[in-house]
Amino acid sequence: MENLKSFLDKDIFKIVASAAREIGVDAYVIGGYVRDRIMDRETADIDIVAIGSGIELARKVAEKLGDNTRVNYFKNFGTAMLRHHETQMLVVEFVGARKESYSRDSRKPVVEDGTLEDDQNRRDFTINAMAISLQENDYGRLLDPFDGIGDIERKIIRTPLDPDITYSDDPLRMMRAIRFATQLGFTIEEHSFEAIHRNRERIKIVSGERVTDELNKIILADRPSYGFKALEKAGLLQIIFPEFVALKGAETVEGKGHKDNFLHTLQVLDNLSEHTGDLWLRWAAILHDIAKPATKRYDKKIGWTFHSHEFVGARMVPKIFKHMKLPMNEKMRYVQKLVLLHLRPIVLAQEEVTDSAIRRLLFEAGDDIDDLMILCEADITSKNSAKVRRYLKNFILVRRKLVEIEDKDRIRNFQPPVSGELIMETFGIQPCRDVGTIKNAIKDAIIEGIIPNEYEAAFGFMLEKGKELGLRPVGSRQ
Repeated sequence: MENLKSFLDKDIFKIVASAAREIGVDAYVIGGYVRDRIMDRETADIDIVAIGSGIELARKVAEKLGDNTRVNYFKNFGTAMLRHHETQMLVVEFVGARKESYSRDSRKPVVEDGTLEDDQNRRDFTINAMAISLQENDYGRLLDPFDGIGDIERKIIRTPLDPDITYSDDPLRMMRAIRFATQLGFTIEEHSFEAIHRNRERIKIVSGERVTDELNKIILADRPSYGFKALEKAGLLQIIFPEFVALKGAETVEGKGHKDNFLHTLQVLDNLSEHTGDLWLRWAAILHDIAKPATKRYDKKIGWTFHSHEFVGARMVPKIFKHMKLPMNEKMRYVQKLVLLHLRPIVLAQEEVTDSAIRRLLFEAGDDIDDLMILCEADITSKNSAKVRRYLKNFILVRRKLVEIEDKDRIRNFQPPVSGELIMETFGIQPCRDVGTIKNAIKDAIIEGIIPNEYEAAFGFMLEKGKELGLRPVGSRQ
């Protein structure tokens, strides 16, 4: 086998090798670190497999490294995780070689001590089953029983053993296969992909959190559409995210058709991914048209319509986040806001851009205005190049007006110059509908440009509005 001593260029490997000799176990670097070094990808995660106790080896390594080391021991799983500073933060996980057996209704294996061969057999893919020896007599030797290097050269994802057994035993591996293919730009080997399709229903025994964790990694890839198309073709997406599959297809009535919103959304996602690595902005792209199936109507005069899909879509976001085990917090509210507002800049780009429309958009989007603009620019997927150029040119105008209005009127994260407490104090009233009416009137007057966003102007407007409502300032004889 090829010698890869050059891949063991970090001091940690020499320390692990020395510790392994002292306690009398064989140790190997295995899995993702080997794969990534062969592919010239940066990684700080190192997996060490010991033919014996991984925990004992971790203790010995920690002893040699001294105080600048933190180790967590997981005795129930026979693993240990060590963090150590070298040129960068390294995370080293130790585990004893093992073999596994599974029951039909669980992805939690029965684990027994095993050989290196047993451990490589249980790995998910050939590219993750390669190991490098840390033994003194063959230090740096590559052990690659399933031709993982060949699969890297061929850009193929393939299981070491029978793919039906691999995926049935641990169905999360189906998601991982598609995730690795998406991240690395690989193709899933034909028999392995067919096995994913045959075993797709097994994904139901995997926790939603684990499935969504893999889906998020697909979403964060350079071209996430590749993963979504593979998930749909395999039949997994229909199980884990049926609302998204509902976007698929185009219907034609009386010669009038609409675009395939599944493919459109994936193009938006890819467009946006060229400009941002923000997971939640990418989720906003995924969900921006999610309500189009529910709002689709055919009108004989104008063709297909999706009226109010942004409002219906915003209401769908919490339910989808809950189902997908995504965080029900400010991340969800951020995605909900962008789904609700995603048409606004496009409407502005189609019409004359007025100051009042810009102020209202700034008021509603707040600090998320820049992300909203990135989403809306990604949403232009027309095959008509002249139309795309026209929209993008108008978006430049919208962005310029946003800067001008914000500099002048300070509408972003608007705080009213006159508070509700001041309104009540001025007119000697308790909390009531009139307080809200006056506050909203002041806000609308500022957004419409009737008054500047300043205290004196707002206070004067408050007095006028109070007078209209039959209110008098405290102490006034009028």
